[in-house]
Amino acid sequence: MNQYDVAVIGSGPGGYVAAIRCAQLGMKTAIIEKYSTLGGTCLNVGCIPSKALLDSSHHYEDAVKHFEEHGIDIPGEVKVNLEQMIARKQGVVDQTTKGIQFLMDKNKIDVYEGLGSFKDSTHINIDKTGGEKETIEAKHIIIATGSKPSTLPFIEIDKERIITSTEALKLKEIPKHMIIIGGGVIGLELGQVYKRLGAEVSVVEYMDRIIPGMDGALSKELMKAMKKQKVKFNLSHKVKSVERKGDEIIIKADNKKGEEVTFTGDYCLVSVGRSPFTDGLNAEAAGVKLDDRGRVAVNEHLQTNISNIYAIGDVVRGAMLAHKAEEEGTMVAELIAGQKPHIDYNLIPGVVYTWPEVAAVGKTEEELKDAGIEYKVGQFPMRALGRARASMDIDGFVKILADKTTDEVLGVHMIGARCADLITEGVTAMEFRASAEDMARMSHAHPTYAEAVKEAALAATEDRAIHI
Repeated sequence: MNQYDVAVIGSGPGGYVAAIRCAQLGMKTAIIEKYSTLGGTCLNVGCIPSKALLDSSHHYEDAVKHFEEHGIDIPGEVKVNLEQMIARKQGVVDQTTKGIQFLMDKNKIDVYEGLGSFKDSTHINIDKTGGEKETIEAKHIIIATGSKPSTLPFIEIDKERIITSTEALKLKEIPKHMIIIGGGVIGLELGQVYKRLGAEVSVVEYMDRIIPGMDGALSKELMKAMKKQKVKFNLSHKVKSVERKGDEIIIKADNKKGEEVTFTGDYCLVSVGRSPFTDGLNAEAAGVKLDDRGRVAVNEHLQTNISNIYAIGDVVRGAMLAHKAEEEGTMVAELIAGQKPHIDYNLIPGVVYTWPEVAAVGKTEEELKDAGIEYKVGQFPMRALGRARASMDIDGFVKILADKTTDEVLGVHMIGARCADLITEGVTAMEFRASAEDMARMSHAHPTYAEAVKEAALAATEDRAIHI
């Protein structure tokens, strides 16, 4: 029987980062993955492939709508080759997952392909893909089994017309009318992909706004931008039934007045969040407890009730974000090695990769109001930037929330071009407990989108914004 210092179950961003950090710290490490490729949901059917399709569809939209204005004439009709677009996406996925395999080899991490399940608190049974079985022993075990798309109890996902994000990444045709149940990150991103390619897209959302976990101003601005792109929104609608008749999908919902509304389309993307995945883990054999939502219960050190077993990422409490899982994987590895790392969950940024991009870190205005914290606001519109006008990306703004008394930055919220990258400036500032004036006094290159951050900080500092 092979023996290890650490065994990691699951090879997503949390799992593979945990394994690498353990190996770096001198521990003999194994990682167990039930699928034939490493990388988990993020690399295979999540973050990476969705961004590949977002980029491809964005190029197409620019060619159709904006190239002529830029002085670029294309003879003939610009057409979508969906098969090639999906193939390019898969090429990106393949290259990325192979990169993870390279990292496992480089760090001398043993990779087991098969379903890992607990035999007891120090032994893992592995049901290999070829039907063989093997058991390994580990002093420490990290559960990193991730999540799966959620659904509603009355919806039957047929993976053909009634689909999840997994199937939406490999459609063989462009839908005529895609109805998306859920106005969260995943639904909006994939909805924008197919809207750009020519589909009619309707979003049906139970809450009274899209991206409900983010600052309300971001929700309003993103919906305004996507309405300009002809995406239709139906807020405060409670879906009651989803039925397929041939190639037609019929959805019935009650609007906020209690009236029944019917939507018909040829595809329905069910995008109502994700659920922790523990199927087949056999956690009870190790004595590991799950909470009332099916997540692995952990303490502040991500330790389960069994002292040598930890859990990270989507399978535990908190935001289901790849970079949050990575931070947790690193933290657990260092805790096992006797170090004293920490994570400030308030400083884990959230991003929506639509265009305009949406990004945020820290507290929202709603959270500050609920907590009774007095704050001030500095906001600056992207359209006031020379860089934004030059690129024709003028939607959005940057908003900085700072403590009214101390000027410490409490939250940064932005929507616009390249905000997924710009938000790191807010994270860095808040990590070092910067004030709005600190951010305002930093030199920002001109012309850049980042100037909006400086101007928003100036606006929060005695209303000193220069360009509005």
